[in-house]
Amino acid sequence: MFNYVIDDELMLKPLAPEHSRPLYLLVERSRERLRHWLPWVDAVTEQDHIVSFVKNAIKQATDNGGFTAGLWVRGELAGIIGYHEIDWRNRSVGIGYWLGQGFEGKGYMTSACRVFVDYALLEMELERVEIRCATGNTPSRGIPERLGFVLEGVIRQVEKLPSGYVNHAVYGLLRSEWRLLS
Repeated sequence: MFNYVIDDELMLKPLAPEHSRPLYLLVERSRERLRHWLPWVDAVTEQDHIVSFVKNAIKQATDNGGFTAGLWVRGELAGIIGYHEIDWRNRSVGIGYWLGQGFEGKGYMTSACRVFVDYALLEMELERVEIRCATGNTPSRGIPERLGFVLEGVIRQVEKLPSGYVNHAVYGLLRSEWRLLS
């Protein structure tokens, strides 16, 4: 992937080793909010955990299995968005994302997701994009809903968080549907 300027404020940059420190600091500042919805947060206790994550993201991109980018707002790392492992045989992919404290509710992640959906469906010519969110995570669910995804169902007790098991809402969007929306 390449640096992608969304607008005057927003830019997507592929994760690189030099992003490990700002990413770790963003997790630290946002830990209490993030741990409510993301199972990995409590396991990130030192910067080396983020270094490993960044290395894995770079390897995944090198292996053509997807990529992960930092979302930068006015030069500050605000969050992460990435493709889960691309299923080339079935031409589908899932998108995952999160925003740090203070960046939510401003439309940043919706804009970043729009770029990722465009790229997946129109540039990579995938057939399907999926987004899964905890059913109680209303802000996260708003993103696929604003982008025209279809709620395809709910998977019960699919993820264990510190507060217990949560259900996931599964949203899907097909290339033919995205062309109609664009």
